[in-house]
Amino acid sequence: MDHIDQAYELAKERYAAIGVDTEKALKQMGRVRISFNAWQFDDVRGFLKKNSAMSGGILSTGNYIGAATNPEELRQDADMAFSLIPGTHKLSLQATQVDTDEQVDLDDIQPHHYQNYVDWAKERGIGLDFNPSCYSHPNSERGFTLSSSDRGIRKFWIRHCQCSSLVGEHFGRELGIQAVTNHWICDGYKDFPADQFAPRERLKDSLDEIFHNSVNQKLNLDTLESKLFGIGVEAYTVGSHEFYMMYAAKNGRSLCLDAGHFHPTEEVANKISSVMIFSEEMALHVTRPMRWDSDHVVSFDDQTQAMINEVVRGGWLERVHIGTDYFDGSINRITACVTGMRNTLKALMRALLEPAGRLRELEMEENYSERLAVMEELKTFPFEAVWDYYCQVKGVPVGLDWLPEVKRYEREVLSYR
Repeated sequence: MDHIDQAYELAKERYAAIGVDTEKALKQMGRVRISFNAWQFDDVRGFLKKNSAMSGGILSTGNYIGAATNPEELRQDADMAFSLIPGTHKLSLQATQVDTDEQVDLDDIQPHHYQNYVDWAKERGIGLDFNPSCYSHPNSERGFTLSSSDRGIRKFWIRHCQCSSLVGEHFGRELGIQAVTNHWICDGYKDFPADQFAPRERLKDSLDEIFHNSVNQKLNLDTLESKLFGIGVEAYTVGSHEFYMMYAAKNGRSLCLDAGHFHPTEEVANKISSVMIFSEEMALHVTRPMRWDSDHVVSFDDQTQAMINEVVRGGWLERVHIGTDYFDGSINRITACVTGMRNTLKALMRALLEPAGRLRELEMEENYSERLAVMEELKTFPFEAVWDYYCQVKGVPVGLDWLPEVKRYEREVLSYR
């Protein structure tokens, strides 16, 4: 028995003493699919048009070597990254990441434009998610898409979102794994508007039209993602949290809570239970905001842990679709993927090793003293030994042993792009 097995056996005994079954936690870990954001690999540029300028609050900074320049390179990078992450997960695509030789615009994307991704995912047993790309396009240059005062522009983006949902439905049907199609728009004003109502009324009407002929939500879950502000829309964002929360509640739709889309002092973890009371499903985007919604690589920090704890404590792992959402072109993009995904999974492992039932009993008994003591003591429990064992069982590198593989990949593949 090597040191990893020995450490795990000791940790198993330690956790058993407080009523936690580590074997059960490992099985639960193996069933969870985290969705990784494919736009980390290509700096959110996509493959619809070559060298398109970025706009609409979307910007990946940095010029580190090796960004994917075509769908084949993106899938190659995803293969490399997923080989270093324990478990079987999902890849979330942007609509602009088409894989076709056809000349196609966003309002006419079809499932067959992404079939190569489906075939690739099917071979590997992974899932696919999807996202309309309502930015960096001539029809978004004036700062408005679904809420534009121009009916022609609104119709373009309505068709795009409808097509996107159909692509997601195709993913779910072909792969047998529910897809999530997440709708986010960049609409808003740089300075304070005179009329906050009209754009939101137009957005409501556009959403009504998009979802009029709804796709099968068991195959594809359509979610709505709010934002606080962004570059160029610092004063007013049409798709605010309050707007989407009310729209979802009234129309039986699902929200996406993005950790970077709220005020810095807001606790996103505290919002999850409120959403889950009224919604069957929701999406949770894990990211690390810094100063603003700058989408840094996910850290294994208190905010990430609090969100994952809330999902696990509520028993919502099958109803909350967890995905990462960040992009950093200043570092090796494979390193960014592996670091963020492994940190998200570490938070999940730590949450599953919590004696949630006992903590709830103490709370019901109003024994807040013992609740506090147990929660604090758990912070130094040997969760790392269970995590290392999980990585070993899943056949991926333990600790930092994955880093030499990324360096080799950079030398042999990325440096030649």
